Amino acid sequence: MQDQAKAHRTGAAGTRLRGRVILLTGAAQGIGAQYARALAAEGAHLALCDIEAPTAILAELHAAGYPAMGGPCDVTDRQAVTRFVAEATETLGPCTGLVNNAAIFAALTPGRFEDIPSDQFDRVLQVNVRGTFECIRAVLPGMRAAGYGKIVNIASGTAFKGTPGLLHYTASKGAVIALTRVAAREAGPLGVRINCLTPGFTLSEGLIGAESTEEINRMTVASRCLQRDMLPEDLSGTLAYLLSADSDFMTGQNIVIDGGSVMH
Repeated sequence: MQDQAKAHRTGAAGTRLRGRVILLTGAAQGIGAQYARALAAEGAHLALCDIEAPTAILAELHAAGYPAMGGPCDVTDRQAVTRFVAEATETLGPCTGLVNNAAIFAALTPGRFEDIPSDQFDRVLQVNVRGTFECIRAVLPGMRAAGYGKIVNIASGTAFKGTPGLLHYTASKGAVIALTRVAAREAGPLGVRINCLTPGFTLSEGLIGAESTEEINRMTVASRCLQRDMLPEDLSGTLAYLLSADSDFMTGQNIVIDGGSVMH
């Protein structure tokens, strides 16, 4: 089934996002790097950031001739985010798209919630929720001036399943969904659409080889209608759709991509 799914992906460069300036957080590796490849192939001009500079994916995009800039940015630092948005605007032009992908997940060890260190709980919520908030706040003035914008927040299927072992992560992603709905109502009159993309358990660069990955993936695959591994590429088409004019009359919504494990 995995090979059949790959065969049905065209892989051809598109034009849905031609010339659009899109800011992507958490872009250095894994799912974020795949998002960057997919959006560049659709014609987007990308501003990429991560806690460390996303040098590898930037070099890859530049070698392929795609317009992109980037650097390090702590999404929980309001001033740092504001500076990065200003740099992106100066280099590429006004930002009309944002993907809030930065999050803490792969570094977490599953365990009972009463054993989660309080400082770790706070840090996960700070990056996953406040980081999303800070980035939306930073791009909103430019989108307001343009009368148009597309924002995609990344949640997780764990928020619908109540997946045990990662309470702080699951709580943070439930908060992202709620944040999306409120922000969509407040930003709608400005012409800004804000939606949520919710992946299932995805075999990305940061998870492959981790001790718990094989068992978690086995159980997750068994829960899906389409019983195969989920790869970062499975998210590319939906992300491009949410950032494109194809979804211009859609806001405040949540799309789950997980092979039918969660039905929402």
